[in-house]
Amino acid sequence: MLEETPWVLDAKDETERKKRVALLFDLNKMSSELNRALVKLQKMQASNGGWPWFEGMPDDRYITQHIITGMGHLDHLGLKNIRTDKNAWNMIKEGTKYLDNRIREDYEWILKHDKEHINDNHLSYLQIQYLYARSYFKDIGVDNRNQKAFDYYKGQAKKYWLSNSRYMQGMISLALHRYDDKSTAMSIIKSLKENSLHSEEMGMYWKDNYEGFYWYQAPIEAQALLIEAFDEVANDKKAVDDLKVWLLKSKQTQDWKTTKATTEACYALLLRGTDWLAVESNVEITIGNVKIDPNNLQETKKEAGTGYFKTSWSGSDIKPEMGKVTISKKDEGVSWGSVYWQYFEQLDKITSAKTPLVLKKQLFLQKNTSSGPVIELINEKSQLKIGDKLKVRIELKVDRDMEYVQMKDMRASGFEPTNVISSYKYQDGLGYYESTRDAGTNFFFSYLPKGNYVFEYPLVVSHNGNFSNGITSIQCIYAPEFASHSEGIRVKVGK
Repeated sequence: MLEETPWVLDAKDETERKKRVALLFDLNKMSSELNRALVKLQKMQASNGGWPWFEGMPDDRYITQHIITGMGHLDHLGLKNIRTDKNAWNMIKEGTKYLDNRIREDYEWILKHDKEHINDNHLSYLQIQYLYARSYFKDIGVDNRNQKAFDYYKGQAKKYWLSNSRYMQGMISLALHRYDDKSTAMSIIKSLKENSLHSEEMGMYWKDNYEGFYWYQAPIEAQALLIEAFDEVANDKKAVDDLKVWLLKSKQTQDWKTTKATTEACYALLLRGTDWLAVESNVEITIGNVKIDPNNLQETKKEAGTGYFKTSWSGSDIKPEMGKVTISKKDEGVSWGSVYWQYFEQLDKITSAKTPLVLKKQLFLQKNTSSGPVIELINEKSQLKIGDKLKVRIELKVDRDMEYVQMKDMRASGFEPTNVISSYKYQDGLGYYESTRDAGTNFFFSYLPKGNYVFEYPLVVSHNGNFSNGITSIQCIYAPEFASHSEGIRVKVGK
């Protein structure tokens, strides 16, 4: 039920969310959850040491490096001593061995296909991420057969760091610093600082901190990593605080956009710097002609510790002039908040979205005729009966390549799927994982190339009634603003 709840309900009461945060301080519960997560990771790890993005999919090099990095973060913060946990340490050793083998294969490919240009730039995003992830576990030695490849790409990082993005430069700086190349690491930090922008409101950031469709084009994760770099390599407390300002400014409507961005941001904020929660916030807000004094709110009181408060208007209380909002802050530190307008609509009245992702969902009734089986398009006037066999057809148009995309198709409560076993599938050059759940079917794509795609799966009518068939929605995990949904329709079963 929670999975199907609209996201707006999750933000309905910030006080309740703070109460749920209290669960994080239940050490027994957190220890149990951590062990469960480690057991789950252990079960999902392939025999070659790699991890898939989703259970049932093939091993994924990026995801494996992401998990190794996450383990390194836990160890770096002192939240989990990876080296004293036998199971976790074995996983890390197998995972790093898998990554070392992949880096050797990259090197062997160059020797075989481009040996005459071996000194040119052969450094890719995956190889930079590898050096960064690997640097957390230097005490796990590199095998002799992989050592030459490791040294080659470390040399490539030292030579070609300037031609990479800020995000990748931060990774290279941390990796080289940990592998005792302090000089190059500090040169990278100096270059990053010289090319950064500063403002009282936004803190420290970079002009080219743009968003894209790939994991290496994620501005929140990039800013979090650069906080780590300025903290560990340069020990620059002021720069770290200024970088944190931009990170918090990017927090929109109470949530960072993805779980990955949130975990990376929390990791960065837990690193050294000023304790901003120790400062009591003092802010004046004017919305239209209404002045809001947080200290004199009758219905909503400021929360202790965070200073959070919330006020709202509904119906006729909302005036056009309330579109003008003025905020002034009188003390040190940073404050942030959001203003949003919320409304609800019936699923079957939703029209399709116009975005770079275009979805079209149709329902068909399967019939047997004298000339063979045929399908008939279902609309709101169609009359279905229990036992009818249906086919869902989803047409997807993508105008650019994307990575790590989820598509979710909702279905009417009067319909039941016939292919209830989740599995990895491959069609028309596209591999994806199809997961059947109680209220819908999920499709997970590690890589979704530009093009047009058609997905079909069967249903059976199981109940009489008048149902909303829901919508199909899709979203790119690394660029959540690129999302889309189909239109909704109603279906009638029985008289």
